[in-house]
Amino acid sequence: MPRIAYVNGRYVPHSQARIHVEDRGYQFADGVYEVAGIRQGRFMDLTLHLARLERSLRELDIAAPLSTEALKIILREVVRRNRLSEGYVYWQITRGVAPRDHAFPDNPKSALVVTAKRIDPARYTRAMESGVKVLCVPDRRWARRDIKSIALLPNILAKQEARAAGCYEAWQVEDGRVTEGTSTNAWIVTRANTLVTHPSGPAILNGVTRQVLLKAAEMADMKVEERPFTPEETYEACEAFISSSSAILLPVVEIDGRKVGDGTPGPVARKLRALYEAVAEFSP
Repeated sequence: MPRIAYVNGRYVPHSQARIHVEDRGYQFADGVYEVAGIRQGRFMDLTLHLARLERSLRELDIAAPLSTEALKIILREVVRRNRLSEGYVYWQITRGVAPRDHAFPDNPKSALVVTAKRIDPARYTRAMESGVKVLCVPDRRWARRDIKSIALLPNILAKQEARAAGCYEAWQVEDGRVTEGTSTNAWIVTRANTLVTHPSGPAILNGVTRQVLLKAAEMADMKVEERPFTPEETYEACEAFISSSSAILLPVVEIDGRKVGDGTPGPVARKLRALYEAVAEFSP
């Protein structure tokens, strides 16, 4: 079945989806985005995604193109038209179309694009069982990573460096501390059985799945520290994992060519992955 996209008020075949050449997202990366997972036809943690979207728009002074309730209707319709059961929905809002000028245009009209994509859940099931490899690289991004901006070139370069090294993800390092992955949040479990992840703030994107996993850890009475950690600490950790809306949680079994723990997915990662299902919001 052909994929369907939503572009500025119209549902169109994905292959025919078009934006204007002077859309500021295309010319300046002047926009934000969100990605929500779909499980058995239901949105995962949609409330948190919409709240983060509102914050990103506010931080960049971009007007929402429509109300939250209207946006929900469009997201659901894109899922319906694509007959999506397992996958994710991506939506992007830019400042809109205007003659090319770095300063904000007067009275811009925000632009909205929504797409959907199927995924094979077995892909992540296999990765959960085998674990993934991570490469540490310098963090070359801008100083407002808490905004989910579409300006992702440094992330892309770091991800490609990791893939070229045979790794699934890159952990970005700033001032000797791991911030996060290129499209994931980073976690370790110390030998004292403490769960550690970078605190929220301008240095990282406060991942929706990150927020849910922290609630799950609290529910399980796990000891948690939200603080930066060094690459050297990761080499000594007994477990490590990454989290994201698409993959939820994937154990990390190797960092910079060094085994994490015994080189297999550990019990804390497995427990948190199971607890996620009990804490996450699933909505139609």
